[in-house]
Amino acid sequence: MHIPPSLKHKKFFYLWLGQLISITGTQMQLWALFWHVSNLDKNPIALGGIGLARIFPVIIFSLIGGALADSVDRRKVMFVTQSAAALLALTLGLLTQFGQVTIWYIYVITAFQAIAVAFDGPSRQALIPNLVPKEDLPNAFSMTFTSFQFGSVLGPALSGFVIAWAGQEAVYYLNAISFAAVLFALFMIGDVPQSFAEKSAGISVSAIREGIHFILEKPIILSSMMLDFVATFFASANTLMPIIATTVLKVGVVEYGYLSAASAVGAVTVALVISQVKVIRRQGPMFMGAVIVFGIATVIFGLTRSFIVAWLAIATTGAADGVSTIIRNTIRQLQTPDHIRGRMTSINQIFFQGGPQLGEMEAGSVAQFFGASFAVISGGIGCIIGTLLIIWKWPQLMHYDGHEPIEGEIASSPSSGASIVSNRVRRP
Repeated sequence: MHIPPSLKHKKFFYLWLGQLISITGTQMQLWALFWHVSNLDKNPIALGGIGLARIFPVIIFSLIGGALADSVDRRKVMFVTQSAAALLALTLGLLTQFGQVTIWYIYVITAFQAIAVAFDGPSRQALIPNLVPKEDLPNAFSMTFTSFQFGSVLGPALSGFVIAWAGQEAVYYLNAISFAAVLFALFMIGDVPQSFAEKSAGISVSAIREGIHFILEKPIILSSMMLDFVATFFASANTLMPIIATTVLKVGVVEYGYLSAASAVGAVTVALVISQVKVIRRQGPMFMGAVIVFGIATVIFGLTRSFIVAWLAIATTGAADGVSTIIRNTIRQLQTPDHIRGRMTSINQIFFQGGPQLGEMEAGSVAQFFGASFAVISGGIGCIIGTLLIIWKWPQLMHYDGHEPIEGEIASSPSSGASIVSNRVRRP
């Protein structure tokens, strides 16, 4: 087993390691929030409120965040967003410790954290191609996904233990501390070369419109975003995990942590395998097949009453999602010039975040009237049907192989509507 080539680039390694630590804390808080809300309000629809609180800020602010990422230093944007997220986690911990927290405080703080994500996501994702050469970009996205999923394994698993032994507030404090890892990584990275959009565009309606127009003219990117949204909207079983764990599988908070981590275990396993593969071919069929497997495993999770089978089903969804995420992120970033990459990422963020968050609301509403198991099963079936419809609408996605020409630029030469920022540091 060799060292992944992307990790040989020092700047990317700093960011990757910082994200690994921070994501662990974020995932601890996310799953702790589901548990916290389920204890404050037993109605399934209350859990869906978390998704609602997270999606509206993303929809409202992501496009602005994308334009910002193409107009100013992406690294500086991350300094602000990461600091804000740390302060919000600290606030939630203090409110919980002193008995002042209510479900509405949780919703409001979650919404503010989502605003930070709306500005952070485009800059963070668009920064990665500035840290590694083109030939190592697929591996960089594989390793980024691995860090996210590895944190998603540790976070949920640790959340159950932390809540049981140190209390709910301890999870929020640990998450606040974890953001320091990314802030330190950003400090160590230093200046990064970046292509900026024309100053005349800046953060404006015309700049946002340019990003939307670019997506509409790229069927391969648009179809991958649509598939992302459909799959995550219908197959959003995570929100109902506390209810499934306690009422269907009859387990407690520790087992809930294990179950919550199952998806990430599958995803990490797949990502580590892909990180050792130099070239991925037949990417379109692999992408489509992975999403269909995701839907089938979701249906199995909704049907079973066995904890082991449920864990394996969720792990399978994670593995399938890992394959699709790595492929679709590579396609999008390589097919997008650097000067518009932040805006493309912000539009993708609406699809990527909107699917699961609206799906959480949909799942909570369906579970409220028809039961949690029915909500999960019907969601898995909807995921499969939606995938087949997208294949019918955009058959070129099914035929994508990976041999297609690379159109993205990585701060190397000017392109239409872009200018290169001069930096003292050399490009990796």
